[in-house]
Amino acid sequence: MTLIHKPLNRRSILKAGTAGGVALATPTIFTSSAWSAPYLNEPTGAEVTLGFNVPQTGAYADEGADELRAYQLAVKHLNGEGDGGMLNTFSSKALGGNGVNGKKVAFVTGDTQTKSDAARASAKRMIEKDGAIMITGGSSSGVAIAVQSLCQEAGVIFMAGLTHSNDTTGKDRRANGFRHFFNTEMTGAALAPVLKNAMGTDRKAYHLTADYTWGWSQEGSIKKYTEALGWDTVAAVRTPLGAGDFSQYLTPVLNSGADVLILNHYGKDMVNSLTQAVQFGLRDKMVNGKKFEIVVPLFSRLMAQGAGDAIKGIFGSTNWHWSLQDEGSKAFVKSFGQEYGFPPSQAAQTCYAQTILYADAAQRAGTFEPCAVAAALEGYDFDGLGNGPTHYRAADHQCFKDVLVVKGKENPSSQFDLLEVVEITPRAQVEYAPDMEDVKGDLGTCNNGA
Repeated sequence: MTLIHKPLNRRSILKAGTAGGVALATPTIFTSSAWSAPYLNEPTGAEVTLGFNVPQTGAYADEGADELRAYQLAVKHLNGEGDGGMLNTFSSKALGGNGVNGKKVAFVTGDTQTKSDAARASAKRMIEKDGAIMITGGSSSGVAIAVQSLCQEAGVIFMAGLTHSNDTTGKDRRANGFRHFFNTEMTGAALAPVLKNAMGTDRKAYHLTADYTWGWSQEGSIKKYTEALGWDTVAAVRTPLGAGDFSQYLTPVLNSGADVLILNHYGKDMVNSLTQAVQFGLRDKMVNGKKFEIVVPLFSRLMAQGAGDAIKGIFGSTNWHWSLQDEGSKAFVKSFGQEYGFPPSQAAQTCYAQTILYADAAQRAGTFEPCAVAAALEGYDFDGLGNGPTHYRAADHQCFKDVLVVKGKENPSSQFDLLEVVEITPRAQVEYAPDMEDVKGDLGTCNNGA
């Protein structure tokens, strides 16, 4: 059967080195025979194996558990089990719920432990011993960058899970890696105008920052956009991942003259630091004639659950929220809820979307050959996966879509109804040039691992 493919631009054809000799006049309709070069872990049996590499232990384990649930649900839908979820709303109709390229989808899992070395080791095992054709997952940008680099070296596609640092598709971008999740640059661009309206332009900010690539990136983006408003940065203090007790870092805030605390923390670290900040009485104070405020730039529903009442009134941003009423979001929430008994997190949604996007690209390419799949993803426009119209940019493999600014609800109706969407920031407001100073990098060339 002849499959209709996304038109390939000249850059994509040149990058897909295994298509050697393909001329610029190559037509935009291909069969799998057009990509005939050998590649690593080419599936020869009735199944194709995907590798799900998530934090099952460590500071981000709650996110990892939800990611794994979403991955398993995506596999069910790809294989024709369940109600099909977002396959029914996805703008592409290449997938039919009968596997991918005539093969049933299977998977293996690994525990990143929220540690880069452990994540690389588990990804390496899945590639070398289990024959994984694609690796996906992670809830730490440090992990994502490490595994993305490994996948580039090995010659398989990496579909990043929850990774928010600019560096993933910035200075550490790789031709074999793709990110659906938004980044810290987009958070700053979306969140700063809301903070201006809520808190004014004369503020003094104190940052507590997770001491690794995501924290540094998040701190830098928030500084960039809040200082442009007129805010002063009083201090920026780095904290170790998984610190648990943040009291030694919170005590100096009281005497710093700051009237805003910005917590560049995620997962259990954010739950602990925010809860302890509220217990310290920071939110009850008046400083510089203003009510003291706390900001959590990157939010999730799982974190909101962990922090409880401390989350009320706190602003942040998120990639997606289960309360959205577009058809894709409703379909996913229904499927996930029926499977697990509660609504999905943003981590679940982005991981489900990445699995579907990979499968769709392979189906449209008519092959699992990594560089053909990469070419099918580059410059791809799609809808129906819960974020509205989305573009996978060819220059850096970053998705661009609307960004949500949220706030902790004062009167939640349930243990899951904790965040309210206060603004949907249009995609145009968060787009940036791929060679902008804060995000520029060298994508390199695709590797098939042959």
